Amino acid sequence: MDDLDKLRNEIDYIDEEMVKLFEKRMETVLKIAEYKKRKHMPIFHKDRETEVIKKNINYLKNKAFYEPTEEFFKKLMEISRGVQREQLKILEENEKRDDQLIIGFQGVEGSFSEQALIEYFGEKVTRKNVREFKDVFESLKNDEIHYGVLPIENSSTGGIAEVYDLLRQYGFHIVGEKSIKVEHHLLGVKGTKIEDIKEVYSHSQAFSQSSEFFKKYEEFKLIPYKNTAMSAKLIKDENTKAKAAVASNKAAKLYDLDIIASNINYNKSNYTRFIIIGKNLELHVNSNKISVVVATPHRAGALYGILRYFAENGLNMLKIESRPMINKSWEYFFYIDFEGNLNEEVVKRSIDLIKKGSSFFQLLGNYKEHR
Repeated sequence: MDDLDKLRNEIDYIDEEMVKLFEKRMETVLKIAEYKKRKHMPIFHKDRETEVIKKNINYLKNKAFYEPTEEFFKKLMEISRGVQREQLKILEENEKRDDQLIIGFQGVEGSFSEQALIEYFGEKVTRKNVREFKDVFESLKNDEIHYGVLPIENSSTGGIAEVYDLLRQYGFHIVGEKSIKVEHHLLGVKGTKIEDIKEVYSHSQAFSQSSEFFKKYEEFKLIPYKNTAMSAKLIKDENTKAKAAVASNKAAKLYDLDIIASNINYNKSNYTRFIIIGKNLELHVNSNKISVVVATPHRAGALYGILRYFAENGLNMLKIESRPMINKSWEYFFYIDFEGNLNEEVVKRSIDLIKKGSSFFQLLGNYKEHR
């Protein structure tokens, strides 16, 4: 390798590091735009920009680069303002449509799904609750709602199989996600003592997440029900001390129930990830997570043939979940989450290769990851 090649390699490395830092800066710029929107602050602040440029020029060791550095930062600030303007447009458009949006969720008022909905969309949207997960998809299919909110994964008990299956069957897209910390409480009507309880109602996942607690009360009959908030409502309606529910603190307040035992889930860092589904694929500059579902030919090494593209192209795979194919024993659909944006060439190339190696491929969405 001659000296020129070495210098070019050094430039390539520096450029790669600059791109990483530029991306990090732009992500921070987006957050600043959101802050300015909340505080009604202008995008352009001349004194602040002058201060930033002057401060960074002072970091120079070689003052011969004074003018190019000044020009570089002026252009960078201009780009940052442009990104902020675009973000403010998106935020303002979202605000305008909030009053007209109808968002569907499974369950009743006080559920974790409703909490995720409010935290993602805000209070202004119209909320439509339905009984089953499938009803959210049907409501979206029939244009009764604009988006749906569904739980898809819990940090203690894993994926929710029914939601994965419905995603594939209906062909809708994931446009966002929200993680909610889940704390389960044992609830009963006013004056209930733990020795009064004979039956406990809740979603099966809530029972799984509270399994260590219920080992101490094997005499309780655990009865799976639609979801935690609907279980709390049932206990309120039944109005008997013999029945209790596992649900949230919000549900306890909403249905005027006593908390008999607090925070009974065994994992104190218990989170549920909710997805936002829509009819159309949505792609934004800050979309950094991609979800796909694939199936592979039933032969040795077929799955490896797909997964290797992630490693070979430097794509970080976040999750893989398998679901059995109906009427095909020991064959599976694989739901895969990985980092990336569909506008990136490496992502486009990888997806093309994955499609070619799959017997089934479906793009579920490209959205902003919530941590």
